[in-house]
Amino acid sequence: MIPLTFNLSRFAAIVRKEFIQMRRDRVTFAMMFGIPIIQLILFGFAINTDPKNLPVAILSSDNSPFARAFLHAMESSQYFFIARNVETEEAARRLLARGEVQFVINIPSDFSRRLVRGEHPPLLVEADATDPSAVSSAVQVVNEIARTAFDRDLAGPLQKLVATPGPVDLRIHLAYNPDRMTQYNIVPGLMGVVLTMTMVVITALAVTRERERGTMESLLATPALPLEVMVGKIVPYIFAGYVQMTVILLAARILFHVPMVGSFLLLYLSAFCFIVATLAVGITISTLAGNQLQAVQMSFFFFLPSLLLSGFMFPFRGMPDWAQAIGQALPLTHFLRVLRGILLKGNALSDVWPDLWPILAFGFAVMLVGALRYRRTLD
Repeated sequence: MIPLTFNLSRFAAIVRKEFIQMRRDRVTFAMMFGIPIIQLILFGFAINTDPKNLPVAILSSDNSPFARAFLHAMESSQYFFIARNVETEEAARRLLARGEVQFVINIPSDFSRRLVRGEHPPLLVEADATDPSAVSSAVQVVNEIARTAFDRDLAGPLQKLVATPGPVDLRIHLAYNPDRMTQYNIVPGLMGVVLTMTMVVITALAVTRERERGTMESLLATPALPLEVMVGKIVPYIFAGYVQMTVILLAARILFHVPMVGSFLLLYLSAFCFIVATLAVGITISTLAGNQLQAVQMSFFFFLPSLLLSGFMFPFRGMPDWAQAIGQALPLTHFLRVLRGILLKGNALSDVWPDLWPILAFGFAVMLVGALRYRRTLD
């Protein structure tokens, strides 16, 4: 007979039972309290939409007090730091293409001579604008610097040069994305985010699904090596990843008119490395999780830092050093640079290799952990 009145003792027993179950399910418990803490730390300390200390390469043929005053004013603004001094425009362009610097300052040899003559000498600033949000504030700052940096040195007869629009002709070239189109940055990056989310979650369910259905015992009874089983499970999803990638590329070109100036062969080969690395993460998670729910929860623990610390949503160089160190360990961070470098900059293999080998190393390390864990998944 079903009781019709509310009983406090039965209610208390159910509440106690749920607390006991919550305590036993450590993954769910960690997700309930761990995810809010991670979000609080990342959004409170790591995320910064106004990046500073952006690396600058200097190509200067003038070592006059005026040139030094301009460079000193840039560093004093805290938005820039001089990372390199280069001798040729080709070297400067290579640094900008590889993402090793965010800006290149080109000071011509006759800069100071033309300045004191009041001829408004040109001063070229090239910016890597593949991520418009990373350079927007800095571009405004460099405009102000060009107008006021020479005021102290423009004294006496040169005082008349201290006037609007300023003593120099500042020319800012926003390389790779002159119109500051956010689609050029977001849409290619979305390819990496989608692959990370789907590949990790799908493969994280692979082993746990077979364990719950009782087919894992049959696999363990076969002479197949752990590596053979893992690779066999990964291969079908590689094709699925390529389908997703192709759909996003078509949409990027047809709907959003994203320029694609690089090699598609190099893009697909680079994507192969990334897809395998993310699939290896999913397989390894599946060997650690006790059931499919835990597999999805553990996948979320990997996906959230990847989304926030990779440079997809927020400028990577705006984060503190400890957050950048974590981001550098994630394959999505490097794949986003590879994607944008190939599509927007036309980078070759030599340019993307510094970001390609960390993806390969990550995939190998995770695959090794998964292979070592595989035989113990029924314990």
